[in-house]
Amino acid sequence: MAYTIGIDARKLQDFGIGTYVRNLVNHLADIDTENQYILFTGPQRKDALRDLPENFRIVAENSPVYSVRELLALSWKLFRLKLDLYHATHYVLPAVNPCRVVVTIHDIIHLLYPEYLPNRLAFFYAHRMIRRSLARSDRIITVSRNTRTDLGRYFDLDTKKVQVIYNGVEDAFRQEMSSVDLKRWLDQLSLNRPYLLFVGNPKPHKNLANVLRAYARARQLHDFDAPLVFVGDRGNAESRLRSLSESLGIRDRVLMLGHVAQEALPAVYQGASLFLYPTLYEGFGLPVIEAMASGVAVITSDNSALKEIAEGYAHLVNPLDVEGLARAIAHCVADDEHRTALAKLGLRRAADFDWRRTAEKTLEAYLAAIRSKDNGSGAEA
Repeated sequence: MAYTIGIDARKLQDFGIGTYVRNLVNHLADIDTENQYILFTGPQRKDALRDLPENFRIVAENSPVYSVRELLALSWKLFRLKLDLYHATHYVLPAVNPCRVVVTIHDIIHLLYPEYLPNRLAFFYAHRMIRRSLARSDRIITVSRNTRTDLGRYFDLDTKKVQVIYNGVEDAFRQEMSSVDLKRWLDQLSLNRPYLLFVGNPKPHKNLANVLRAYARARQLHDFDAPLVFVGDRGNAESRLRSLSESLGIRDRVLMLGHVAQEALPAVYQGASLFLYPTLYEGFGLPVIEAMASGVAVITSDNSALKEIAEGYAHLVNPLDVEGLARAIAHCVADDEHRTALAKLGLRRAADFDWRRTAEKTLEAYLAAIRSKDNGSGAEA
């Protein structure tokens, strides 16, 4: 029997959740020709999902994410389209859900670090919406065991309802570029090797100030010239980071590329000598797996999902220990054998993460939710 499944794809262009949605949809299209899919997108995001088969249909939804309007507009669409299941790809559900519901919770950073939210109201909104999604969903997907544990602790949740389904990594990162193609991409971005790399938006939990401090200290511990390259939307943080770089005496060694096109990212990773990702908290940590798949040695944090996915395959550090992070950077830069060993370990770990497998397990969750008359139980990835 074929079912009609709706997927919230409005955050398609976001870093992180957008990568999740894009790859989930594309791989569902590869494996499922039976069920009908309706993708809710903003009108400006239609072009991001091209060449989908006939059982996929795009429906424009203009309501802003995290708004009262979306709660009502999506409810009406779910009623009108007569869905069998709706997949909320982040923690907000419509006001009324006339069908089975699966929700993906990537992390609960808004609750664990409320000081990073714009105001107290945003905290109450996040808390209310996550609690509501957990109560009303037929299946809950988390992208790591860590997020499942966080939910269980914070909300006293029965985790039998939760299924851990890891994110994947795109094949483009696994495919080694020729030296000619790699140089062409790096030339377009005005990047010269060697360089150290960070990929991510400058949100407070990304810990960029400590990355800069540790990089400056590492250059004192071991003299090297490789610049530190930041990739990701710079936003309002750029002037602050540039000011800190200047005070540390490394302004001419810090390159902020801003947003880089998706098709250029594999080259940016593969050109790097070392990838730094000592953030304070992650629900999964996609950039770490992308760097590993690209054959780059990784330094990341000994906390949250980062420890879960990287322990034994990367150099783990306390992200608040600037001196320790600096020593790790200096060690990796100075010791070619250590860096090469980390890169090989990372390649091995990256093989565990596959978007097709993510789509297969997600489809299983959809069908279990539709066919079950009770909450059932989840299975770990």
